Amino acid sequence: MMATILVVEDEAALRETLEYTLQREGYTVLTAADGREALHKARTERPDLIILDILLPGIDGFEVCRLLRQEMSVPILMLTARADEIDKVVGLEMGADDYVTKPFSMRELMARVKALLRRVQLDRSEAERARESATPLRFGDLVIDVARREVRRGGQLLHLKPKEFDLLLFLARHPGVVLSRNLILERVWGWDFGGGTRTVDVHIRWLREKIEPDPKHPTRIITVRGVGYRFDG
Repeated sequence: MMATILVVEDEAALRETLEYTLQREGYTVLTAADGREALHKARTERPDLIILDILLPGIDGFEVCRLLRQEMSVPILMLTARADEIDKVVGLEMGADDYVTKPFSMRELMARVKALLRRVQLDRSEAERARESATPLRFGDLVIDVARREVRRGGQLLHLKPKEFDLLLFLARHPGVVLSRNLILERVWGWDFGGGTRTVDVHIRWLREKIEPDPKHPTRIITVRGVGYRFDG
């Protein structure tokens, strides 16, 4: 069964082109022209992926992304009209999974869409296997419940973004091993992710703020200068 994709774009010509192209690939396509309509359709229709423009009337794409990320783990591909790194970093901070800079080729966009949907399918398969066999990972007062995708420290539930959880789980499954930024980027975000290794550093910083007793002097996620990171539990 083909995926359902929500296209959020206020420019009618581009929105219609995206709709037509995606439908030709066999996807079911929903469209929205502004942030409020996007929130409504995402909440009611529960699409498998959202293509989200940043510059929207009313509620902009950053805020739409932030609100949806609090409610659901649907992959979000953001469209930005500028090549400025700040837009990309902010988008990732809001919870976007990938981004494409305008103007872009439809071939590139479709490759990103297919890669994100493949990753969703793999995640679902892994989640099913996890529910069948996974036991929580324990590191002192830090407990990672793989089946429930929950993390607790000292008994308190931590609110991790989906990618933060994926990153922590990858690190925790390789305790004591030095992992390069490129390897982490490939295994957690996928080999075809368009962002750079700074994405890893940003997410590591967020994780430390949540799992470390003293984030400025980390004892769980250790920086190995010039290489990457090591998880010591």
